[in-house]
Amino acid sequence: MTKFVFVTGGVVSSLGKGIAAASLAAILESRGLKVTMIKLDPYINVDPGTMSPFQHGEVFVTEDGAETDLDLGHYERFISAKMHKPNNFTTGQIYESVLRKERHGEYLGKTVQVIPHITNEIQEFILKGVRSAWDGHPDVAVIEIGGTVGDIESLPFVEAIRQLSFRVGRNNTCFMHLTLCPWIASAGELKTKPTQHSVQKLREEGVYPDVLLCRADRPIPESERAKISLFSNVPMDHVISVYDAKTIYEVPLILHRQHLDDIVCAKLGIEAKPADLSRWENIVKHFMDPQGGSVTIAMVGKYVDYADSYKSLNEALIHAGIATDTRVKVKYIDAGDIETHGTDCLKGVDAILVPGGFGKRGVEGMIQAIEYARKNKIPFLGICLGMQCAVIEFARHVCGLGGANSTEFDIDTPHPVVSLITEWHDRSGEVIHRDEASDLGGTMRLGRQECPVKDGTLAHSIYGDHVAERHRHRYEVNNSYVAQFEEKGMVISARTPKDRLPEMMELRDHPFFVGVQFHPEFTSNPREGHPLFKAYVKAAIAQRDRKAAAEKAKA
Repeated sequence: MTKFVFVTGGVVSSLGKGIAAASLAAILESRGLKVTMIKLDPYINVDPGTMSPFQHGEVFVTEDGAETDLDLGHYERFISAKMHKPNNFTTGQIYESVLRKERHGEYLGKTVQVIPHITNEIQEFILKGVRSAWDGHPDVAVIEIGGTVGDIESLPFVEAIRQLSFRVGRNNTCFMHLTLCPWIASAGELKTKPTQHSVQKLREEGVYPDVLLCRADRPIPESERAKISLFSNVPMDHVISVYDAKTIYEVPLILHRQHLDDIVCAKLGIEAKPADLSRWENIVKHFMDPQGGSVTIAMVGKYVDYADSYKSLNEALIHAGIATDTRVKVKYIDAGDIETHGTDCLKGVDAILVPGGFGKRGVEGMIQAIEYARKNKIPFLGICLGMQCAVIEFARHVCGLGGANSTEFDIDTPHPVVSLITEWHDRSGEVIHRDEASDLGGTMRLGRQECPVKDGTLAHSIYGDHVAERHRHRYEVNNSYVAQFEEKGMVISARTPKDRLPEMMELRDHPFFVGVQFHPEFTSNPREGHPLFKAYVKAAIAQRDRKAAAEKAKA
């Protein structure tokens, strides 16, 4: 029978519930257990697909095309299991499902209420997510409840897991609560009162934590842990100090050193082999002390003021640095600043990256950055919108197609080299139709799709015969212009098999100039790194070494 670990949070958001939950899952997996993870989000949006990256961070895309919370990215980076649509759901999805049932008459005329109908639906969604993993038989399901205890929108979720704990058996459930112990500089001490109040609030809602994870900027002294234990009615050895680490990949080691996995296994009655965290020790070692020096990559984007907007991309660059034993430094540049001040901010960088995004703002700055990379032979990687901007730049400045643009930014452009494709085949082979009036949510080309790679290309040296990556976009490179691009030196190195839509492009007369329509960052993990990002970082290293050699020759 599957065992359940429910992870709640208190005091403030952004404490790292997702990382803590994923770290526990990673330790349990290292003990030979089959683990799945589920994220419950209390907001009413049906999914995060239409939410602002400035407010919510990136939208993570699963293999089956679900637009999900960014914590699912942490889950996939920390454990081997792949996430799918049932691994993340929101209040909006719950109410949508309940209302659909009510309209169909499934409640037989009863008054539909939060309890039991909403809480029952939450439980069914959780169990559906569990049944979708490991042929329906995972050993442990780690369930993260978004938001903070005490928020009105999270109350149905807390009540649902309370009910579910009795439904599956209290001996098969473990409640883990993450809370804050702030350091007050003027007093020179850590304060435990926020944790005490958070636990009190959780107990008022009917959930009694078995384990407390106490976040602080430093290790929590034994005396403070004893105080928390006394006032929270939790054994002292179950009060875990989760202090700031130099990398999130050190968190499994921090938790294991305090025996969190032993505590959870004992609570759930699980007998498992000892944890083998040598892989995580190796990851931390190469992150902390890389022997290959450093490279600087300029990320020219639209949402650079909020780091979580590019969470998976930032992590993918870190993974490539770990794999190449190099420290990757990212210089974040707002594309709008390039529009205003020019490309001087790009001087001295070892590579340039233009990530995905939506809307017109900053696009001309991205195009200027791409032109700078192309002319100065600086390694370039364009992802999704980044590839589309590379095509626009090439059309304007190499092919002489003045005014070339995407119809997303200029519906009246004389050369729509990027345009809205109104019909295409999805990952299951079904023909999908859309137009400008279609809903924004869930109408993009989404999820994992596989296509062949052209032999003899840089893309082929990276991916081999086939590339299978995840997508999230509406607009495509216009095939009507591809012949002109190829005549001027662009190589379309991968196309979708049925619709022949360009998936990858590159330039032959350049050390590394690659654009991809998909999002490779979603499949990167710290254990192996991602082949495209490793190749890109190696190109940045080569660029760094060329600059150093040139400077040495001048001297």
